[in-house]
Amino acid sequence: MAEPRGRTALRGSIPKGARSSSKPRPELAEPEVVRDPAAPRRVVDHVLARQSALYSLFNGGALSSEFCDADPYLLKAAKNHGEQAPGPCPVCKSPDFVHVTYVYGDELGPYSGRIRATDELAPMATKFGSFNVYVVEVCGRCSWNFLITTYVLGDGVPRKALPTPRDLLD
Repeated sequence: MAEPRGRTALRGSIPKGARSSSKPRPELAEPEVVRDPAAPRRVVDHVLARQSALYSLFNGGALSSEFCDADPYLLKAAKNHGEQAPGPCPVCKSPDFVHVTYVYGDELGPYSGRIRATDELAPMATKFGSFNVYVVEVCGRCSWNFLITTYVLGDGVPRKALPTPRDLLD
C-alpha cells in the first residue's frame, strides 16, 4: 500500500503522549519573584491624561462627543457590574459613576477579557502567575469613559492557560 502524499504518519500511528516534531510546545517563562501576589505591580496611572482630556473638554479644545462616547457594551457592563466610584462624574456630576474592572492574560485562557469585582482579584492573584488588570471609569448618564489605571497581579509562577470548557459558548 502506498503512503499518502504529504503525510509522514497516519492518524493514530503516533503513540499517545508522544510529541510530533512539527509543533514544539511553548516553553513557560521564567518565574518572577513576587512578595505579595495581591499587591499591584507595574502600575500605570492615567490621571494626567484624564486631566488633560477634561481640560480640553471644558476649555473648548474638544467636543463632548470625543470623550462621551462609551460603547453600548461598556455601558451595559457598567450598569450591571460596575462598582461605585469614589466621586461623581467629572463631566455631568452625576452620582451614576462607576468603575469597571477587566482582567486579561494568557494564563486565564478563555476567561481573559472578563469583568471581575475588586474582591475577586486577590484570590485570582494566588491562582495565576501573571495577569493584567484594567480599571475603566464610566458614567451611565453622559457616557463619559476613561481608562484610569492598569496594573499586574499574580504570584509570578508561570502556568499553562486554562483549557476551554466544551460547553463554553463562542
